[in-house]
Amino acid sequence: MTGQPPDGEDRVVCEPSEVMPPAFWAFHELYHQAYFEYAYVQLGEQGLADRLVDQTFVFLAVIWQQVTERESPEAFAWRLLKERVAVALADQGREPAALETLAFERATRAACAPILHGFRSAFRAQVSELEEGLGLYAAIARLPERQFDVMVLQYALGFPTKRTALVMGVCEATVRSTRRAAKRHLAAALGLRLGEDPDDEE
Repeated sequence: MTGQPPDGEDRVVCEPSEVMPPAFWAFHELYHQAYFEYAYVQLGEQGLADRLVDQTFVFLAVIWQQVTERESPEAFAWRLLKERVAVALADQGREPAALETLAFERATRAACAPILHGFRSAFRAQVSELEEGLGLYAAIARLPERQFDVMVLQYALGFPTKRTALVMGVCEATVRSTRRAAKRHLAAALGLRLGEDPDDEE
């Protein structure tokens, strides 16, 4: 599947030019590290994530002119990266490794902290059981795709709202509303009431 565009896109059979325009290298500089960190959290293997991201940028270089003609080059590139991650996992018969990585474990705890904090005193036994029983992590894994991505980028990788929006090719308001929706989903899944979240004031 290497070098394949997302579903519905025409195949491109050409080689990247030897000299890429400055806009490509600016794009590469802005997004390469973020793509690598996301792929690494998902795949759990640094070398595999490195190769996958490098190959993704090679393909983007090949079709760069078409990429720049899109309404949102960032959203297209993000979708391409995510599809390549999914293919890499499927080729190995693996599920996403996010739940097995330390970064994602930290992320799930951080993401749910505002939900759990207000209930820790009143329902200490219940909350402790949720945290220790990995119900928290399973709930994160079942989030809708965009909500899952926002939680990974913001809580696993520590990206602020602005950078998360840039990486995903969406506006900051979309990131904030998606984050709120994710926390509501988590609260419902964990049987908890979501109170005021200072995160929403960002």
